[in-house]
Amino acid sequence: MNISVIGAGQMGAGIAQVFAVGGHTVSLIDISQESLDRGLAAIRKSLERIVKKEKITAEQLEAAMKNIQTYTDMGAGAQDAELVIEAATENVDLKLKIFAQLDSIAPASAPLATNTSSISITRIAAATKRPDKVIGMHFMNPVPVMKLVEVIRGYATSDATTQLVMDLSRELGKVPVEVNDYPGFVANRILMPMLNEAMYTLWEGVGGVAEIDTVMKLGMAHPMGPLQLADYIGLDTCLAILNVMKEGFGRQHYQPCPLLVNMVTAGKLGRKSGEGFYDYSAGGKELIVSSSFK
Repeated sequence: MNISVIGAGQMGAGIAQVFAVGGHTVSLIDISQESLDRGLAAIRKSLERIVKKEKITAEQLEAAMKNIQTYTDMGAGAQDAELVIEAATENVDLKLKIFAQLDSIAPASAPLATNTSSISITRIAAATKRPDKVIGMHFMNPVPVMKLVEVIRGYATSDATTQLVMDLSRELGKVPVEVNDYPGFVANRILMPMLNEAMYTLWEGVGGVAEIDTVMKLGMAHPMGPLQLADYIGLDTCLAILNVMKEGFGRQHYQPCPLLVNMVTAGKLGRKSGEGFYDYSAGGKELIVSSSFK
């Protein structure tokens, strides 16, 4: 199957990887060749780790890499797509623009999926003339490891489109869960308030970064503390999702913590920027609390 993936960042590269390993041909599309090169490098590094774990062979790694072609021109990269998956930044205006363009480029038969974490599928579909073929296909991070795919039906998404995405997700070894189109869907509607509350707990001085994360890891059996997880997701992405839910529901408990707003404004976005609640500049695996919170 010919798959086009829009966006070569962490999520887009991961999505491209699982499809390529699954034997599909992948067109990885981004406006920047530098981003595409980084994406390919990240895919190769990820696959090399999987080879070391003896889950795939070196030959399978090379075959997967050959399945991926890169494009800076969406017209060239999506014109023969049988399925398009958009994994651009969590920005509604950007996604509406991309889907309007895809609608005029991709074959009329091709479903258009979005990896959005929170934005209305129905709203995105309205930017196209094929709302029955627009669907949410929300992979979890890191894509090659996490089994869940949240499959979100918009108001007009057809049964055929939904079944295709459910079947394809299973083929990739994922576990698809069908949910309805409300802000944050299921995963982030539950997760983001918890992360936000952890930030309020830090902001109000109830506990420090390491203390809050330790309580949740040891007391609630979470594999990763909420502040570390927020860093991993990206603090800008967390803020964008909270804002979508606050606007969509109008409830005060989705109000982003002022600390989160200030950190994003200052460019402290977590792992992607090298610093968030923790400092990642050393490049090691040991967690070092950012000097801002010591």
